[in-house]
Amino acid sequence: MKAVIMAGGRGTRIAALAGDLPKPMLPIDGRPVLERELGSLREQGVTDVLITVGHLAPAIMEYFGDGSGCSPQTGRPFGVHIEYFVEKEPLGNAGALFRIRDRLDEDFLLLNGDVMFDVDLQRFAAFHKVHGGLATLFTHPNGHPYDSGLIVADSEQRVTQWLTKEDARPQYYRNRVNAGLHILSPKLLEGNIPAGKVDLDRQILKPLAGTGQLLCYDSPEYVKDMGTPERYAAVCEDVRSGHAAARNLRRKQKAVFLDRDGTINRYVGFLRNIDEFELLPGVAQAVRKINELGWLAVVVTNQPVIARGEVTEEQLEAIHCKMETLLGREGAWLDAIYYCPHHPDKGFPGERPELKIHCSCRKPAPGMLLDAAQRFNIDLSRSWMVGDGKNDVLAGKNAGCRTALLCAAGTPPELGQERTAPSLYDFVEQVLRGKEGEEKR
Repeated sequence: MKAVIMAGGRGTRIAALAGDLPKPMLPIDGRPVLERELGSLREQGVTDVLITVGHLAPAIMEYFGDGSGCSPQTGRPFGVHIEYFVEKEPLGNAGALFRIRDRLDEDFLLLNGDVMFDVDLQRFAAFHKVHGGLATLFTHPNGHPYDSGLIVADSEQRVTQWLTKEDARPQYYRNRVNAGLHILSPKLLEGNIPAGKVDLDRQILKPLAGTGQLLCYDSPEYVKDMGTPERYAAVCEDVRSGHAAARNLRRKQKAVFLDRDGTINRYVGFLRNIDEFELLPGVAQAVRKINELGWLAVVVTNQPVIARGEVTEEQLEAIHCKMETLLGREGAWLDAIYYCPHHPDKGFPGERPELKIHCSCRKPAPGMLLDAAQRFNIDLSRSWMVGDGKNDVLAGKNAGCRTALLCAAGTPPELGQERTAPSLYDFVEQVLRGKEGEEKR
């Protein structure tokens, strides 16, 4: 697969730091961010690279040449083959693609030259190949979805809506944001070449929403732009600390699996009405700390109300959108939500016979945890299952996780759990931020 790197922008928001350097040449721990991008591509077998340049283009072209030389910083070979397209006038973030389309004869990776990423590109490419379509977006949750553009998708990961910052959005929504990495088909570039600047998102990709030809690949891996001095400083720290590299799914992950009712939201019995969903005190702060400490936050919840015919999948999705929205307002996010819709007992009015089965996903069975482990390369032995009931503890044990039981009052039952805490917040403070958490990192 060929990679196209857009490196022609001026970077006006970070100009005070860049000075006479193009933004892709800003150093991250001593090496230009563009050099780090090329290194990540090379390590994963992507060695055919086309870079579009414009502002201060000679600084980039002289540093990297055709990719056959060595880094002035490390002395190591770049190990890639580089071609360039020089924008004689600003063409936006996609206009150059139409001018180089004769050099793109198969689906290609598109990324910005000022984005720090550390992701498993082979997983990304495999998803795109399996699902087909004209374009696949790399998407992830972030700590500020309320002021970010949002991607809405169906259960098959096909994008149904692309909500920009300016668009009206629903009251509750999934925390899913376009990260700025793409795999595109050259078919998108057919037809007349547009004059002047072309906006990739608004003019090319957003119109594909709802056609079935635009996919989103959800991943917790590290992708962050350096558009402002504050973000640049954060990226530098994430690279120095190893946080960016640790999130790559080629490396084993650690997760906190979270029950939903009674752990994240107030327990009201079978939750059927979205208005009854209410986060427990301290939960948003606890999940935010899980995020900050580098653990995946994965919800695994039994939802027999689906099989009983009391809640539809669409209503459950709305409830989960509310959960993500409330967490997002506090800078916290969930990396995934798994639910079991089955229930083995029959005899309920309106029940759905096809879901009245014994399954491998309903806790205490470990199916949801095992599915997440496969998807995210999770080391279950280093992970925790946290919940407020027996089935949560047993599911964690059956999956090979460490287990914690939440018990707000009274004498906690002995269910074989390794730790007991009065709340999720207390668990995070006592365990993840304490000695045990340090040992498991």
